[in-house]
Amino acid sequence: MFRMVAILCVLLAALCFGTTGTAQAFGPADASSLSVGAARILIGGGALAAIAGVALLRSRAGAGRGIRPTVTRGAGTRTLPAGALVAVGALGVLAYQPAFFLGTAVNGVAVGTIVALGSAPVITGALQWALTRRFPGAIWLVATIVATVGVALLSGVTDAAGSAVDPAGLLSSLAAGASYAVYTLASKALLNRGWTPIGAMGGVFGVAAALSLPLLLLTDTSWLATGPGVAMALWLGLVTTALAYLLFARGLAALPAATVSTLTLAEPLTASLLGILVLGERLPATAVLGLVVLAAGLVILAVPARRRPGEVLP
Repeated sequence: MFRMVAILCVLLAALCFGTTGTAQAFGPADASSLSVGAARILIGGGALAAIAGVALLRSRAGAGRGIRPTVTRGAGTRTLPAGALVAVGALGVLAYQPAFFLGTAVNGVAVGTIVALGSAPVITGALQWALTRRFPGAIWLVATIVATVGVALLSGVTDAAGSAVDPAGLLSSLAAGASYAVYTLASKALLNRGWTPIGAMGGVFGVAAALSLPLLLLTDTSWLATGPGVAMALWLGLVTTALAYLLFARGLAALPAATVSTLTLAEPLTASLLGILVLGERLPATAVLGLVVLAAGLVILAVPARRRPGEVLP
């Protein structure tokens, strides 16, 4: 039951992530992706840092657990110091968005999306395996392959198979997938050390928010002076970042990082359904098939496996 609650938290986080495209569709058309991304991290990271600060004050007053309860021993606790993990995670958060948008700008949305989103679970699983010496499991592998195939069909990458792929754009999309893996594993290591989900997300995204401020100031922020611009920024910051990553961290505290990374592939599934239901978009037959295949991959991972007597699932 506890595992299913954790899975539900990650899927709800992915649902929040999936509203990003719809929110941007209702926002100012002249807002650059770099500027929007920086504003999103600044608002969302600032909110997470504020929530963590309140939790810390409550813990000092004896009214709550705080952001760092008693340190526990487990995978990831004997790696970098906590401060270094926070810094590494923050750099991963900050690097993800420009790398993702550069990859889609160079090679197109289809190729850029499938490489970034498809590589993230694989890189996360490989790094987790290397760091913990524990293979994520055959079920994770099958579910990740199935879900990635679904993302490929959904993104339309099969229709763009004949087009040339720019190596620089490909590397940028892979960098986005690696950035996601870095901040996921850094956050997981903090959680393994006994940090609460609020504390881990507040630390990582709080530092990322501070680093994103200079980046935002270097962009055109005139869109923030409009009603739709403010509404979009608040939604992206408070819902798709602050709320989403609190849910994400709740699930990450109880599940392997590789499993969480694959479950967040529900994001493109949500985005596509919102595009159909809210924006009136129409999907080709291959994309509809992709939705079904992607959902099947998530079900494979979410449905509890039968355990042998004495076997303990990770």
